[in-house]
Amino acid sequence: MDTQRAHEISSSPAMVDVLYNGERIYIEHVDQGNGMATIHPLDDPGDKYSVTVDSLTEKPSR
Repeated sequence: MDTQRAHEISSSPAMVDVLYNGERIYIEHVDQGNGMATIHPLDDPGDKYSVTVDSLTEKPSR
């Protein structure tokens, strides 16, 4: 995923399925300058970590 799309998803009120290492996650914040995103698993909002945006995958809608 590119930083622009990650930022669009994080700013959108609609829920978009995004995966990190096969796990559904929520994008909290995107730092477009360094290509990093703060994320957490959907089932554990307290488990926040930073990852590279290019390691995120948007799950295609059906």
